[in-house]
Amino acid sequence: MQNLKQIKMQLTNRKVVVSNKEQSFAERLYLPAIAKGMIITASHLFKKPPTINYPEVKRPIAPVYLGQHVLKRDENGAERCTSCGMCAVACPAEAITMTSGERKKGEEHLYREEKYAATYEIDMLRCIFCGLCEEACPKEAIFLTDRLVDAQFERKDFIYGKDKLVEKIDARIDVTKRQTQAVLDFKKVKGLKHNELFDANKLNKGHKH
Repeated sequence: MQNLKQIKMQLTNRKVVVSNKEQSFAERLYLPAIAKGMIITASHLFKKPPTINYPEVKRPIAPVYLGQHVLKRDENGAERCTSCGMCAVACPAEAITMTSGERKKGEEHLYREEKYAATYEIDMLRCIFCGLCEEACPKEAIFLTDRLVDAQFERKDFIYGKDKLVEKIDARIDVTKRQTQAVLDFKKVKGLKHNELFDANKLNKGHKH
């Protein structure tokens, strides 16, 4: 029992040295500390500010940066997406949803394949910008660009539909930096179904009996 009391005393009998030094008159006025702080503040007036006036001024972005998505069109302006769902399956955050539609006669200039994405949505709050949707797409229809996702006040405004994702015909987005040399070489191979473009004459010939 006595040993336990000794151990208890050893564990609890700890000392902390506290400095109780009295401050001088100048220190009590805090003038040196205020002067030192003002000198530091004034020194920043002559330095180049680290901030920029965004969006008027933009910093350089690395080619490997993964930003806002884009749904690409082919050389004729038709949407490349066939609504196969590969991107949605590959997405680990389950941020992509879509519904399929069937191309009607006369819409060949709008959609590249007979099946297309009638609706296509990405939840930017769920998206982790990993790029797996880009890698899974067999039609090179979706790419991540160097564009930033705009800030919004409402959660519903972060649901991006085709109106924000599909590139404009008169404002194409360059994604060559996102394509490897092997992919670019593959696209030059003629005779592959993947590289065929819509040809109305060829389609009409195929329906003649």
